Amino acid sequence: MIAPDALVADLKKQVLALEADLRERITLPDFDGPWRQEHAAAQPGDRTAATYTAWADDRLTQAAVSWVLTTVFVRFCEDNHLLAPVWISGPGTRRQEALDAQLAYFRAHPEHTDREWVEQAIAHLAATPATAGLVDDQAMLHTVSPSGQAVTRLLEFWRRRNDAGNLAHDFTDPTLDTRFLGDLYQDLSEHAKKTYALLQTPEFVEEFILDRTLEPALNDRPLDGFKLIDPACGSGHFLLGAFRRLLNRWDAEAPGLGVRERVQLALDAVWGVDLNPFAAAIARFRLTVAALQAIGRRSLEDAPVQHPRAGRRLAVVQPRPGRPLPGQGRLRLRHRAQGRPR
Repeated sequence: MIAPDALVADLKKQVLALEADLRERITLPDFDGPWRQEHAAAQPGDRTAATYTAWADDRLTQAAVSWVLTTVFVRFCEDNHLLAPVWISGPGTRRQEALDAQLAYFRAHPEHTDREWVEQAIAHLAATPATAGLVDDQAMLHTVSPSGQAVTRLLEFWRRRNDAGNLAHDFTDPTLDTRFLGDLYQDLSEHAKKTYALLQTPEFVEEFILDRTLEPALNDRPLDGFKLIDPACGSGHFLLGAFRRLLNRWDAEAPGLGVRERVQLALDAVWGVDLNPFAAAIARFRLTVAALQAIGRRSLEDAPVQHPRAGRRLAVVQPRPGRPLPGQGRLRLRHRAQGRPR
């Protein structure tokens, strides 16, 4: 079971440790020259007014957070058998499976470090549609990679056991509740808070708003063809709530349809966009997991549902030069049915 407060406290320490390692890494020739050139090129275009040190520190923090959060997603998938391979750890035999797989990898690649081993997990996430957005080209983990020793310490942290011999952090959850992932992103990333006005909506507020927007719209319009869009979806709290309500409607109104078809229809009705690509990727992941849960399946690698479709369901909207971020923490829900905006 997840202990959120303890998890956040421990992960903040891991972010600080990775920041220190990355700060040393960018002094190496492979990073120092290119980074200074990129900073110098950003200044004439008014893309940054920060000094090189401040600019670099911000990027380092984002990269450290991205590396830590990526391992959180890996652990969540490992602990709940959402992916077949194991790289880091897991309850029961999963921890030993990860150690055995790692040993086999190093026998084949003796010149590699633990960083390259974790990069195998990242490559697998990139090849899986539900998780690809978490580690795509826009992900900050590609900005600079930590040393092999730093990744070793990160693996040791995830494999740590408590006095009872169990993993210190166990993500096993029969309900596959993913809300903590968005909350964790908010708690670890000050950059995301400041840049994207990231602030997770409390569940009671989400329910209140959906009661007064989605429910009246569903009562007035046919379910078939119904569409909802959240133009500032963040990590998907409203989208998950809307998906569950829409699925309940399909279950009640079309019980003759197969469960997969009803789930797919509910997913097809849910749309969202966000300025923050990582937040949108979290929302995509959460919706896919919720759909799998609804049809009684686990594997993300051969998920029978088609959601999201690349660049359509949860798109990333880039701001125009000089244009403020829309919403600034406000969320607006719109609905349309049969192609007629209301």
